[in-house]
Amino acid sequence: MNWSNFEFLNPEFLWLLLLLPIMGVWYFFMSSKDAASLRMPAVKASLVKKSFISRLKPLLYVLRILAIGFVILALARPRDVSVSKRTKTNRGIDIVMAIDVSASMLARDLKPNRLEALKEVAIKFIDRRPNDRIGIVVYAGESFTQTPITSDKSIVKRTIFELRWGQLEGGTAIGMGLGSAVNRLKDSKAKSKVIILLTDGVNNSGNIDPRTATELAKGLGIKVYTIGIGTNGMADFPWSKDPRTGVLNFRKQQVEIDEELLKEIAAETEGEYFRATDNNKLKEIYDEIDKLEKTKIEEFKYYNYTENFRPLIFLALAFLGLEFILRNTLFKSFI
Repeated sequence: MNWSNFEFLNPEFLWLLLLLPIMGVWYFFMSSKDAASLRMPAVKASLVKKSFISRLKPLLYVLRILAIGFVILALARPRDVSVSKRTKTNRGIDIVMAIDVSASMLARDLKPNRLEALKEVAIKFIDRRPNDRIGIVVYAGESFTQTPITSDKSIVKRTIFELRWGQLEGGTAIGMGLGSAVNRLKDSKAKSKVIILLTDGVNNSGNIDPRTATELAKGLGIKVYTIGIGTNGMADFPWSKDPRTGVLNFRKQQVEIDEELLKEIAAETEGEYFRATDNNKLKEIYDEIDKLEKTKIEEFKYYNYTENFRPLIFLALAFLGLEFILRNTLFKSFI
């Protein structure tokens, strides 16, 4: 028996069990008086009193006490409770992460660089979204969908883990990145649609104006959270590549992020703008977005009760029946 699933429906009846020891004490004193009253000069009576069967006479009262005890337990309604749970997600969220993979994402103001820091935080963010569908769009001088919206988190995490610089031509096409993300969500049936747009620069390429893409997102009811990633001031940026070894060379350069554009995109779509100046700030931003966009989940519990009082009633009847039989057969001459 699993005692964690056991309960009494009417536990107040268990207080009646306190009567059982009182009944035992009462019988002890009454039987003593009975024994004293049976002291007769007749030899036959003396022999009966000392016989083995006569010594078993208290068994009748034990059987009655046991029967009463089982009746009390039955009144308390012992039962086993099994609980099954079903979870219902009644407000699913479709999320597209539009990630800048331009060369500047290799800047070392975040450790070990911006792109690697983002990948670590984004994967943890995905782990906290088990009930949502997520897609990945990457962009630099152009954009494309790396992973369509899917509920298979292993695919999404593998896509992020494998993100590399050099997949696309140079530049930062914020408008194209946002436009591709909007295109992924335009046919979504989810009640809530979200884009997380991350960039570390300014819009300097592409054939889609960021404000045009913003209007499309707004018209489709898509909320855009924008993140500008990069420290304030100077940072080590890649500026050349050794043709023999393939090793990147870095130099100090001013960090430039079009914060006004990112704030405008967020405000127009009822999202928010964040600035990630270091690894901890980037983590805090994704934690904040996770809190802002929570999927509503309802948990239904189903209870199945197995009543256990019937065996107790049968035991009580069995003890009472046994007492009745013994009283009117074996112990009939001693009562």
